[in-house]
Amino acid sequence: MLGVPVVALLATAGFAPLPFSVAQPGLTANVLGENKGTQVITITGAPVRKTSGQLRMTTIEATSPDTHVDLPDVIDSWFSTEQAVMPRDSVYPSGDSVKEIEQYNRAQMKESQDEATRAALHYLDREDDDIEVTLELADVGGPSAGLLFSLGIVDKLNGDGSGGDLTGGRVIAGTGTIDANGTVGAVGGVPLKTQAARRDGATVFLVPKDECSDARAELPDGLRLIPVTTLRSAVDALVSLENGKGQVPNC
Repeated sequence: MLGVPVVALLATAGFAPLPFSVAQPGLTANVLGENKGTQVITITGAPVRKTSGQLRMTTIEATSPDTHVDLPDVIDSWFSTEQAVMPRDSVYPSGDSVKEIEQYNRAQMKESQDEATRAALHYLDREDDDIEVTLELADVGGPSAGLLFSLGIVDKLNGDGSGGDLTGGRVIAGTGTIDANGTVGAVGGVPLKTQAARRDGATVFLVPKDECSDARAELPDGLRLIPVTTLRSAVDALVSLENGKGQVPNC
């Protein structure tokens, strides 16, 4: 007698919307260059270096907040290395409208940009100089580009501190929030971001140290993970990678 209700329940679940979002690797953008025809980092009030290599921030793309994700979508994504099923609340604030979510993400991006600028100038001991930094990144929201913004500012103003580039001419990618003191925070979606990074030519990926295990889970071939906890640790690791001196940390 229990068979019929169970079958009916499963049949209903197959068509009912579930509280999940389906995510996949998103765009990456070189913060040292242009994105959609606009310079990502513009600095006035100080000489700016000509840089080589790339520092690529990474993103994920998720189903829109008003998209219904049903059981077949979840099952398909569960067995795909190019997609991930994530709780909707971890991608979008619960109960918010599409417009409210867009406003929230823009606010998070603006705060991230301000913190990234303060962190970079603090690291360089130039927070009292008359330097103005403008950051522009169209169609991207949230705080996870903070670390790469800070690194881009440092590279443009100071490079590796000895006349070279932080990148060493490589394509470096990464993710991580940052606060004004230079502390790097976790972001989520790292396995998908490593795939986006490798797809777009990166050979090195900077990852918040607490997310090393997530990053290793589906790490693409040819991509080296470097764990970071602060802006200083990220700069030190890139300098060591470039000049071959010192130990470069690994996940």
